[in-house]
Amino acid sequence: MRKIGFDSQKYIRLQSERIRERINQFGGKLYLEFGGKLFDDYHASRVLPGFAPDNKIKMLLELKDQAEIVIAINANDIEKNKRRGDLGITYDTDVIRLIDVFRGFGLYVGSIALTQYADQPSAEIFEKRMTALGLKVYRLYRIPNYPSDLKLIVSDEGYGRSDYIETTRSLVVVTAPGPGSGKMATCLSQLYHEHKRGIKAGYAKFETFPIWNLPLKHPVNLAYEAATADLNDVNMIDPFHLEAYGETTVNYNRDIEIFPVLRAIFERIYGECPYKSPTDMGVNMAGLSIVDDEACREASKQEIIRRYFKTACLVRQGLSSEDELNKIELLMRTLNLEPENRSVVPAALAVADRTEEPAAAIELPDGRIVTGRTTALFGASSAAMLNALKMLAGIDDAINLISPTVIGPIQTLKTDYMHSRNPRLHTDEMLVALAISAATDENAMKAMQQLDALNGCDAHSTVILSNVDDSVFKRLGVNVTCEPTYENNNLYHK
Repeated sequence: MRKIGFDSQKYIRLQSERIRERINQFGGKLYLEFGGKLFDDYHASRVLPGFAPDNKIKMLLELKDQAEIVIAINANDIEKNKRRGDLGITYDTDVIRLIDVFRGFGLYVGSIALTQYADQPSAEIFEKRMTALGLKVYRLYRIPNYPSDLKLIVSDEGYGRSDYIETTRSLVVVTAPGPGSGKMATCLSQLYHEHKRGIKAGYAKFETFPIWNLPLKHPVNLAYEAATADLNDVNMIDPFHLEAYGETTVNYNRDIEIFPVLRAIFERIYGECPYKSPTDMGVNMAGLSIVDDEACREASKQEIIRRYFKTACLVRQGLSSEDELNKIELLMRTLNLEPENRSVVPAALAVADRTEEPAAAIELPDGRIVTGRTTALFGASSAAMLNALKMLAGIDDAINLISPTVIGPIQTLKTDYMHSRNPRLHTDEMLVALAISAATDENAMKAMQQLDALNGCDAHSTVILSNVDDSVFKRLGVNVTCEPTYENNNLYHK
Protein backbone atom coordinates (compact mmCIF):
# COMPACT_ATOMS: atom_id res chain seq x y z
CA MET A 1 0.00 0.00 0.00
CA ARG A 2 1.20 3.53 -0.71
CA LYS A 3 2.44 5.34 2.38
CA ILE A 4 1.28 8.87 3.06
CA GLY A 5 4.18 11.18 3.82
CA PHE A 6 2.55 14.61 3.66
CA ASP A 7 -0.34 16.27 5.53
CA SER A 8 -2.25 18.37 2.99
CA GLN A 9 -4.66 19.89 5.48
CA LYS A 10 -1.84 21.05 7.72
CA TYR A 11 -0.05 22.47 4.69
CA ILE A 12 -3.07 24.47 3.50
CA ARG A 13 -3.55 25.90 7.00
CA LEU A 14 0.12 26.78 7.60
CA GLN A 15 0.64 28.16 4.10
CA SER A 16 -2.38 30.46 4.13
CA GLU A 17 -1.44 31.71 7.63
CA ARG A 18 2.12 32.40 6.49
CA ILE A 19 0.98 34.45 3.51
CA ARG A 20 -1.41 36.47 5.70
CA GLU A 21 1.51 37.24 8.03
CA ARG A 22 3.58 38.46 5.08
CA ILE A 23 0.71 40.67 3.83
CA ASN A 24 0.50 42.27 7.27
CA GLN A 25 4.29 42.67 7.43
CA PHE A 26 4.13 45.02 4.44
CA GLY A 27 1.17 47.05 5.58
CA GLY A 28 -1.61 45.25 3.75
CA LYS A 29 -0.36 44.83 0.16
CA LEU A 30 1.77 41.95 -1.11
CA TYR A 31 2.98 40.95 -4.56
CA LEU A 32 3.55 37.18 -4.38
CA GLU A 33 5.66 35.62 -7.12
CA PHE A 34 4.21 32.14 -7.58
CA GLY A 35 6.75 29.68 -8.99
CA GLY A 36 5.92 26.27 -10.40
CA LYS A 37 2.48 24.96 -11.24
CA LEU A 38 -0.35 26.54 -9.31
CA PHE A 39 -3.13 23.98 -9.68
CA ASP A 40 -1.70 20.86 -11.34
CA ASP A 41 1.50 20.20 -9.40
CA TYR A 42 1.85 16.51 -10.12
CA HIS A 43 5.57 16.57 -9.38
CA ALA A 44 4.83 17.64 -5.81
CA SER A 45 2.15 14.96 -5.47
CA ARG A 46 4.63 12.28 -6.58
CA VAL A 47 7.55 13.27 -4.31
CA LEU A 48 5.37 14.23 -1.33
CA PRO A 49 2.80 11.40 -1.19
CA GLY A 50 -0.33 12.92 0.28
CA PHE A 51 0.16 16.28 -1.45
CA ALA A 52 -2.84 16.87 -3.71
CA PRO A 53 -2.06 18.39 -7.14
CA ASP A 54 -4.50 21.25 -6.44
CA ASN A 55 -3.28 22.01 -2.90
CA LYS A 56 -2.01 25.45 -3.87
CA ILE A 57 -5.39 26.39 -5.34
CA LYS A 58 -7.11 25.16 -2.17
CA MET A 59 -4.70 27.29 -0.17
CA LEU A 60 -5.46 30.35 -2.30
CA LEU A 61 -9.17 29.73 -1.84
CA GLU A 62 -8.55 30.31 1.88
CA LEU A 63 -7.45 33.80 0.78
CA LYS A 64 -10.02 34.14 -1.99
CA ASP A 65 -11.49 37.48 -0.91
CA GLN A 66 -8.02 39.03 -0.60
CA ALA A 67 -6.42 37.61 -3.75
CA GLU A 68 -6.28 38.52 -7.40
CA ILE A 69 -4.15 36.90 -10.08
CA VAL A 70 -1.89 38.52 -12.66
CA ILE A 71 -0.59 36.20 -15.37
CA ALA A 72 2.80 37.15 -16.81
CA ILE A 73 3.89 36.05 -20.27
CA ASN A 74 7.12 36.92 -22.05
CA ALA A 75 6.49 38.59 -25.42
CA ASN A 76 9.53 36.74 -26.80
CA ASP A 77 7.92 33.40 -25.89
CA ILE A 78 4.85 34.37 -27.88
CA GLU A 79 7.02 35.35 -30.84
CA LYS A 80 8.94 32.05 -30.65
CA ASN A 81 5.75 30.00 -30.28
CA LYS A 82 7.15 28.46 -27.08
CA ARG A 83 5.28 25.41 -25.82
CA ARG A 84 4.71 23.73 -22.47
CA GLY A 85 6.51 20.41 -22.49
CA ASP A 86 3.86 18.61 -20.45
CA LEU A 87 0.75 19.80 -22.31
CA GLY A 88 2.19 20.52 -25.76
CA ILE A 89 0.35 23.84 -26.05
CA THR A 90 1.85 27.27 -26.67
CA TYR A 91 2.36 29.68 -23.79
CA ASP A 92 -0.17 32.16 -25.17
CA THR A 93 -2.80 29.41 -25.41
CA ASP A 94 -1.94 28.33 -21.89
CA VAL A 95 -2.65 31.84 -20.61
CA ILE A 96 -6.24 31.44 -21.80
CA ARG A 97 -6.43 27.95 -20.27
CA LEU A 98 -5.11 29.23 -16.93
CA ILE A 99 -7.65 32.05 -16.84
CA ASP A 100 -10.49 29.59 -17.41
CA VAL A 101 -9.17 27.27 -14.70
CA PHE A 102 -8.72 30.05 -12.13
CA ARG A 103 -12.17 31.43 -12.86
CA GLY A 104 -13.58 27.93 -12.58
CA PHE A 105 -12.27 27.81 -9.01
CA GLY A 106 -13.84 31.20 -8.29
CA LEU A 107 -10.55 33.12 -8.22
CA TYR A 108 -10.33 36.62 -9.66
CA VAL A 109 -7.96 37.11 -12.60
CA GLY A 110 -7.22 40.82 -12.76
CA SER A 111 -4.95 41.16 -15.78
CA ILE A 112 -2.19 39.91 -18.06
CA ALA A 113 1.35 41.31 -17.90
CA LEU A 114 3.08 41.25 -21.28
CA THR A 115 6.75 41.27 -20.27
CA GLN A 116 9.88 41.99 -22.35
CA TYR A 117 7.65 43.89 -24.74
CA ALA A 118 9.45 45.37 -27.76
CA ASP A 119 6.77 45.65 -30.47
CA GLN A 120 6.89 41.94 -31.35
CA PRO A 121 4.22 41.33 -34.03
CA SER A 122 2.90 38.12 -32.44
CA ALA A 123 2.68 39.84 -29.05
CA GLU A 124 0.61 42.65 -30.55
CA ILE A 125 -1.78 40.12 -32.06
CA PHE A 126 -2.03 38.34 -28.70
CA GLU A 127 -2.72 41.64 -26.95
CA LYS A 128 -5.55 42.46 -29.36
CA ARG A 129 -7.07 38.99 -28.90
CA MET A 130 -7.02 39.28 -25.13
CA THR A 131 -8.44 42.81 -25.19
CA ALA A 132 -11.23 41.62 -27.49
CA LEU A 133 -12.03 38.96 -24.88
CA GLY A 134 -12.46 41.68 -22.27
CA LEU A 135 -9.14 41.12 -20.52
CA LYS A 136 -6.81 43.88 -19.33
CA VAL A 137 -3.31 43.66 -20.83
CA TYR A 138 -0.39 45.72 -19.55
CA ARG A 139 2.97 46.16 -21.27
CA LEU A 140 6.25 45.82 -19.40
CA TYR A 141 8.97 47.05 -21.71
CA ARG A 142 12.37 45.53 -22.21
CA ILE A 143 15.04 47.33 -20.16
CA PRO A 144 18.55 47.43 -21.68
CA ASN A 145 21.31 45.81 -19.59
CA TYR A 146 18.80 44.21 -17.20
CA PRO A 147 19.54 43.43 -14.38
CA SER A 148 23.00 45.04 -14.18
CA ASP A 149 22.18 48.71 -14.86
CA LEU A 150 20.46 49.47 -11.57
CA LYS A 151 20.37 53.23 -12.12
CA LEU A 152 18.36 52.73 -15.32
CA ILE A 153 16.21 49.90 -13.96
CA VAL A 154 14.97 51.84 -10.92
CA SER A 155 14.02 54.98 -12.81
CA ASP A 156 11.21 56.45 -14.86
CA GLU A 157 12.99 55.18 -17.99
CA GLY A 158 13.22 51.65 -16.54
CA TYR A 159 10.42 50.26 -14.37
CA GLY A 160 8.68 53.61 -14.67
CA ARG A 161 8.31 53.25 -18.44
CA SER A 162 6.26 50.07 -18.06
CA ASP A 163 2.52 50.21 -17.57
CA TYR A 164 1.22 50.41 -14.02
CA ILE A 165 -0.96 47.35 -13.43
CA GLU A 166 -4.12 48.42 -11.67
CA THR A 167 -4.83 46.04 -8.80
CA THR A 168 -7.59 46.19 -6.21
CA ARG A 169 -6.79 43.51 -3.63
CA SER A 170 -4.24 43.03 -0.85
CA LEU A 171 -2.70 39.86 -2.29
CA VAL A 172 -1.56 39.97 -5.91
CA VAL A 173 -0.46 36.53 -7.10
CA VAL A 174 1.82 36.76 -10.12
CA THR A 175 1.98 33.45 -11.98
CA ALA A 176 2.91 32.34 -15.51
CA PRO A 177 2.72 29.49 -18.03
CA GLY A 178 6.36 28.58 -17.39
CA PRO A 179 9.84 29.74 -16.33
CA GLY A 180 11.39 32.88 -17.75
CA SER A 181 8.06 34.65 -18.08
CA GLY A 182 9.06 37.72 -16.05
CA LYS A 183 7.18 37.15 -12.80
CA MET A 184 9.81 38.73 -10.57
CA ALA A 185 10.26 41.72 -12.91
CA THR A 186 6.48 42.23 -12.88
CA CYS A 187 6.45 42.29 -9.07
CA LEU A 188 9.40 44.66 -8.80
CA SER A 189 8.02 46.99 -11.47
CA GLN A 190 4.80 47.19 -9.47
CA LEU A 191 6.69 47.96 -6.25
CA TYR A 192 8.36 50.89 -8.03
CA HIS A 193 5.02 52.22 -9.29
CA GLU A 194 3.30 51.72 -5.92
CA HIS A 195 6.10 53.56 -4.14
CA LYS A 196 5.82 56.46 -6.59
CA ARG A 197 2.12 56.66 -5.73
CA GLY A 198 2.74 56.55 -1.99
CA ILE A 199 1.27 53.06 -1.61
CA LYS A 200 3.09 50.69 0.73
CA ALA A 201 3.55 47.23 -0.78
CA GLY A 202 5.88 44.27 -0.40
CA TYR A 203 7.21 41.30 -2.32
CA ALA A 204 7.55 37.62 -1.45
CA LYS A 205 8.33 34.47 -3.38
CA PHE A 206 6.49 31.16 -3.24
CA GLU A 207 8.42 28.17 -4.59
CA THR A 208 7.63 24.67 -3.40
CA PHE A 209 11.08 23.35 -4.35
CA PRO A 210 13.75 23.11 -3.24
CA ILE A 211 12.40 22.84 0.29
CA TRP A 212 14.50 25.25 2.34
CA ASN A 213 14.45 23.36 5.64
CA LEU A 214 15.36 19.93 4.24
CA PRO A 215 19.02 18.89 3.82
CA LEU A 216 20.76 19.85 0.58
CA LYS A 217 21.05 16.22 -0.59
CA HIS A 218 17.63 15.11 0.63
CA PRO A 219 15.97 13.06 -2.16
CA VAL A 220 13.04 15.50 -2.30
CA ASN A 221 15.43 18.32 -3.19
CA LEU A 222 17.45 16.14 -5.57
CA ALA A 223 14.22 15.18 -7.33
CA TYR A 224 13.68 18.89 -7.99
CA GLU A 225 17.12 19.05 -9.63
CA ALA A 226 16.16 16.08 -11.80
CA ALA A 227 12.90 17.76 -12.78
CA THR A 228 14.70 20.95 -13.80
CA ALA A 229 17.72 19.37 -15.51
CA ASP A 230 16.80 21.27 -18.69
CA LEU A 231 17.01 24.58 -16.78
CA ASN A 232 20.34 23.64 -15.20
CA ASP A 233 19.04 24.54 -11.75
CA VAL A 234 21.33 23.54 -8.89
CA ASN A 235 20.41 23.38 -5.20
CA MET A 236 22.81 25.31 -2.97
CA ILE A 237 23.29 26.27 0.67
CA ASP A 238 22.03 29.85 0.98
CA PRO A 239 25.24 31.74 1.91
CA PHE A 240 23.37 34.96 2.72
CA HIS A 241 21.11 33.19 5.22
CA LEU A 242 24.05 31.36 6.78
CA GLU A 243 25.94 34.63 7.24
CA ALA A 244 22.95 36.56 8.59
CA TYR A 245 21.52 33.95 10.96
CA GLY A 246 24.06 31.15 11.31
CA GLU A 247 21.42 28.73 9.98
CA THR A 248 21.84 26.31 7.07
CA THR A 249 19.02 26.53 4.54
CA VAL A 250 18.64 25.41 0.93
CA ASN A 251 17.83 27.52 -2.08
CA TYR A 252 18.68 27.26 -5.76
CA ASN A 253 21.34 28.95 -7.83
CA ARG A 254 19.19 31.45 -9.73
CA ASP A 255 17.68 32.98 -6.59
CA ILE A 256 21.06 33.12 -4.86
CA GLU A 257 22.73 34.70 -7.92
CA ILE A 258 20.02 37.37 -8.33
CA PHE A 259 19.71 38.25 -4.63
CA PRO A 260 22.42 40.96 -4.55
CA VAL A 261 20.69 42.67 -7.48
CA LEU A 262 17.28 42.29 -5.87
CA ARG A 263 18.60 43.70 -2.59
CA ALA A 264 20.04 46.70 -4.43
CA ILE A 265 16.74 47.29 -6.22
CA PHE A 266 14.87 47.24 -2.89
CA GLU A 267 17.36 49.70 -1.45
CA ARG A 268 16.91 52.06 -4.39
CA ILE A 269 13.12 51.91 -4.12
CA TYR A 270 12.68 51.94 -0.34
CA GLY A 271 16.06 52.93 1.03
CA GLU A 272 16.51 49.50 2.63
CA CYS A 273 15.90 45.81 1.86
CA PRO A 274 13.41 43.94 4.08
CA TYR A 275 15.22 40.64 3.47
CA LYS A 276 18.68 39.42 4.48
CA SER A 277 18.67 36.33 2.26
CA PRO A 278 16.83 34.60 -0.60
CA THR A 279 15.38 32.20 1.98
CA ASP A 280 13.89 35.20 3.81
CA MET A 281 11.93 36.08 0.68
CA GLY A 282 10.17 32.72 0.61
CA VAL A 283 6.93 31.72 2.30
CA ASN A 284 7.01 27.98 1.59
CA MET A 285 5.73 25.79 4.45
CA ALA A 286 5.86 22.41 2.68
CA GLY A 287 8.75 21.11 4.77
CA LEU A 288 6.77 21.60 7.97
CA SER A 289 3.95 19.43 6.61
CA ILE A 290 5.99 16.26 6.01
CA VAL A 291 4.74 13.59 8.41
CA ASP A 292 6.74 10.57 7.13
CA ASP A 293 10.21 11.49 5.94
CA GLU A 294 11.07 7.98 4.79
CA ALA A 295 7.95 7.77 2.60
CA CYS A 296 8.91 11.06 0.93
CA ARG A 297 12.50 9.91 0.48
CA GLU A 298 11.43 6.72 -1.27
CA ALA A 299 8.84 8.50 -3.43
CA SER A 300 11.47 11.04 -4.49
CA LYS A 301 13.97 8.32 -5.43
CA GLN A 302 11.32 6.77 -7.65
CA GLU A 303 10.65 10.16 -9.22
CA ILE A 304 14.34 10.58 -10.07
CA ILE A 305 14.31 7.21 -11.84
CA ARG A 306 11.17 8.23 -13.74
CA ARG A 307 12.90 11.46 -14.80
CA TYR A 308 15.88 9.41 -15.97
CA PHE A 309 13.71 7.32 -18.30
CA LYS A 310 11.78 10.35 -19.54
CA THR A 311 14.96 12.24 -20.37
CA ALA A 312 16.59 9.18 -21.96
CA CYS A 313 13.58 8.90 -24.30
CA LEU A 314 13.74 12.62 -25.13
CA VAL A 315 17.45 12.24 -25.96
CA ARG A 316 16.58 9.26 -28.21
CA GLN A 317 13.97 11.44 -29.92
CA GLY A 318 16.42 14.30 -30.36
CA LEU A 319 14.45 16.58 -28.01
CA SER A 320 16.93 16.80 -25.11
CA SER A 321 20.68 16.94 -24.69
CA GLU A 322 23.03 14.30 -23.31
CA ASP A 323 24.04 16.84 -20.65
CA GLU A 324 20.57 16.69 -19.11
CA LEU A 325 20.70 12.90 -18.99
CA ASN A 326 24.21 12.96 -17.52
CA LYS A 327 23.04 15.28 -14.75
CA ILE A 328 20.21 12.93 -13.76
CA GLU A 329 22.57 9.94 -13.89
CA LEU A 330 24.85 11.81 -11.47
CA LEU A 331 21.91 12.37 -9.11
CA MET A 332 21.12 8.65 -9.30
CA ARG A 333 24.70 7.77 -8.39
CA THR A 334 24.50 10.18 -5.46
CA LEU A 335 21.61 8.10 -4.07
CA ASN A 336 22.97 4.72 -5.29
CA LEU A 337 19.99 4.27 -7.61
CA GLU A 338 19.74 2.02 -10.66
CA PRO A 339 16.94 1.97 -13.28
CA GLU A 340 16.05 -1.54 -12.07
CA ASN A 341 15.17 -0.09 -8.64
CA ARG A 342 11.86 0.81 -10.28
CA SER A 343 10.04 -2.49 -9.77
CA VAL A 344 8.04 -2.43 -13.00
CA VAL A 345 11.24 -2.20 -15.07
CA PRO A 346 12.65 -5.71 -14.51
CA ALA A 347 9.12 -7.15 -14.70
CA ALA A 348 8.52 -5.66 -18.16
CA LEU A 349 12.00 -6.52 -19.42
CA ALA A 350 11.59 -10.15 -18.34
CA VAL A 351 8.44 -10.54 -20.45
CA ALA A 352 10.10 -8.85 -23.42
CA ASP A 353 13.10 -11.18 -23.17
CA ARG A 354 10.84 -14.22 -23.02
CA THR A 355 8.55 -13.24 -25.91
CA GLU A 356 11.03 -11.20 -27.98
CA GLU A 357 8.22 -8.66 -28.39
CA PRO A 358 7.42 -5.32 -26.70
CA ALA A 359 6.03 -5.75 -23.20
CA ALA A 360 4.65 -3.63 -20.37
CA ALA A 361 4.18 -3.90 -16.62
CA ILE A 362 1.91 -2.08 -14.13
CA GLU A 363 2.29 -2.02 -10.35
CA LEU A 364 -1.06 -1.99 -8.56
CA PRO A 365 -1.73 0.02 -5.36
CA ASP A 366 -1.14 -3.07 -3.19
CA GLY A 367 2.26 -3.77 -4.75
CA ARG A 368 1.23 -6.58 -7.08
CA ILE A 369 2.72 -6.34 -10.57
CA VAL A 370 0.76 -7.18 -13.70
CA THR A 371 2.39 -7.58 -17.10
CA GLY A 372 1.18 -7.50 -20.68
CA ARG A 373 2.68 -8.89 -23.87
CA THR A 374 2.14 -8.04 -27.50
CA THR A 375 -0.50 -10.25 -29.14
CA ALA A 376 -2.43 -10.36 -32.40
CA LEU A 377 -5.29 -8.48 -30.70
CA PHE A 378 -3.62 -6.03 -28.31
CA GLY A 379 -0.49 -3.97 -27.99
CA ALA A 380 1.54 -4.60 -24.84
CA SER A 381 0.20 -1.51 -23.04
CA SER A 382 -3.41 -2.45 -23.81
CA ALA A 383 -2.82 -6.01 -22.63
CA ALA A 384 -1.16 -4.86 -19.39
CA MET A 385 -3.95 -2.38 -18.66
CA LEU A 386 -6.65 -4.97 -19.33
CA ASN A 387 -4.88 -7.51 -17.11
CA ALA A 388 -4.54 -4.90 -14.36
CA LEU A 389 -8.26 -4.12 -14.48
CA LYS A 390 -9.02 -7.84 -14.28
CA MET A 391 -6.86 -8.28 -11.20
CA LEU A 392 -8.28 -5.19 -9.51
CA ALA A 393 -11.82 -6.46 -10.13
CA GLY A 394 -10.98 -9.99 -8.94
CA ILE A 395 -11.78 -11.53 -12.32
CA ASP A 396 -10.08 -14.78 -13.35
CA ASP A 397 -7.36 -14.25 -15.94
CA ALA A 398 -8.87 -16.91 -18.21
CA ILE A 399 -12.09 -14.91 -18.69
CA ASN A 400 -12.27 -12.83 -21.87
CA LEU A 401 -13.68 -9.39 -21.10
CA ILE A 402 -13.96 -8.22 -24.69
CA SER A 403 -15.75 -10.34 -27.22
CA PRO A 404 -14.03 -11.12 -30.55
CA THR A 405 -17.22 -9.86 -32.21
CA VAL A 406 -16.34 -6.40 -30.84
CA ILE A 407 -12.60 -6.54 -31.56
CA GLY A 408 -12.97 -7.80 -35.15
CA PRO A 409 -14.89 -4.80 -36.56
CA ILE A 410 -12.51 -2.36 -34.84
CA GLN A 411 -9.52 -4.06 -36.45
CA THR A 412 -11.27 -4.01 -39.82
CA LEU A 413 -11.99 -0.31 -39.41
CA LYS A 414 -8.33 0.35 -38.59
CA THR A 415 -6.77 -1.64 -41.40
CA ASP A 416 -9.30 -1.57 -44.25
CA TYR A 417 -10.77 1.91 -43.87
CA MET A 418 -8.24 3.91 -41.82
CA HIS A 419 -5.33 2.26 -43.65
CA SER A 420 -3.35 1.45 -40.51
CA ARG A 421 -0.65 -1.20 -40.74
CA ASN A 422 -1.18 -2.13 -37.10
CA PRO A 423 -4.36 -4.14 -36.41
CA ARG A 424 -3.65 -4.39 -32.67
CA LEU A 425 -5.79 -2.25 -30.37
CA HIS A 426 -4.16 0.73 -28.68
CA THR A 427 -5.21 1.55 -25.11
CA ASP A 428 -7.91 4.02 -26.17
CA GLU A 429 -9.40 1.50 -28.63
CA MET A 430 -9.22 -1.25 -26.03
CA LEU A 431 -11.09 0.90 -23.50
CA VAL A 432 -13.80 1.75 -26.04
CA ALA A 433 -14.17 -1.96 -26.79
CA LEU A 434 -14.34 -2.68 -23.04
CA ALA A 435 -17.04 -0.03 -22.61
CA ILE A 436 -19.09 -1.57 -25.43
CA SER A 437 -18.75 -5.03 -23.87
CA ALA A 438 -19.74 -3.62 -20.47
CA ALA A 439 -23.23 -2.93 -21.82
CA THR A 440 -23.96 -6.66 -21.88
CA ASP A 441 -21.20 -8.27 -19.78
CA GLU A 442 -21.11 -7.92 -15.99
CA ASN A 443 -17.40 -8.75 -15.76
CA ALA A 444 -16.51 -6.10 -18.33
CA MET A 445 -18.51 -3.58 -16.31
CA LYS A 446 -16.66 -4.57 -13.10
CA ALA A 447 -13.33 -4.16 -14.85
CA MET A 448 -14.21 -0.76 -16.29
CA GLN A 449 -15.26 0.46 -12.84
CA GLN A 450 -11.67 -0.13 -11.65
CA LEU A 451 -10.16 2.54 -13.94
CA ASP A 452 -9.95 5.08 -11.13
CA ALA A 453 -7.81 2.64 -9.14
CA LEU A 454 -5.04 3.02 -11.74
CA ASN A 455 -4.49 6.62 -10.66
CA GLY A 456 -1.03 6.87 -9.09
CA CYS A 457 0.09 3.44 -10.29
CA ASP A 458 3.50 2.96 -11.92
CA ALA A 459 3.95 1.43 -15.37
CA HIS A 460 6.84 0.69 -17.69
CA SER A 461 7.05 -0.15 -21.39
CA THR A 462 10.01 -1.78 -23.08
CA VAL A 463 9.54 0.52 -26.10
CA ILE A 464 8.71 4.21 -26.52
CA LEU A 465 4.93 4.51 -26.41
CA SER A 466 2.78 5.93 -29.17
CA ASN A 467 1.29 9.36 -28.51
CA VAL A 468 -2.09 7.70 -28.02
CA ASP A 469 -0.95 5.19 -25.38
CA ASP A 470 1.14 7.80 -23.57
CA SER A 471 -1.83 10.19 -23.46
CA VAL A 472 -4.21 7.53 -22.10
CA PHE A 473 -1.82 6.56 -19.32
CA LYS A 474 -1.41 10.20 -18.32
CA ARG A 475 -5.16 10.89 -18.37
CA LEU A 476 -5.69 7.92 -16.07
CA GLY A 477 -2.98 9.25 -13.72
CA VAL A 478 -0.56 6.38 -14.36
CA ASN A 479 3.14 7.23 -13.92
CA VAL A 480 4.47 5.59 -17.06
CA THR A 481 8.07 5.28 -18.21
CA CYS A 482 9.64 3.71 -21.30
CA GLU A 483 12.92 2.23 -22.41
CA PRO A 484 14.59 4.63 -24.88
CA THR A 485 13.96 2.22 -27.75
CA TYR A 486 11.57 2.34 -30.68
CA GLU A 487 9.43 -0.66 -31.58
CA ASN A 488 10.70 -0.59 -35.17
CA ASN A 489 13.31 1.11 -37.32
CA ASN A 490 10.96 3.53 -39.08
CA LEU A 491 12.15 7.12 -39.09
CA TYR A 492 8.63 8.55 -38.62
CA HIS A 493 7.02 7.60 -35.31
CA LYS A 494 3.53 8.94 -34.77
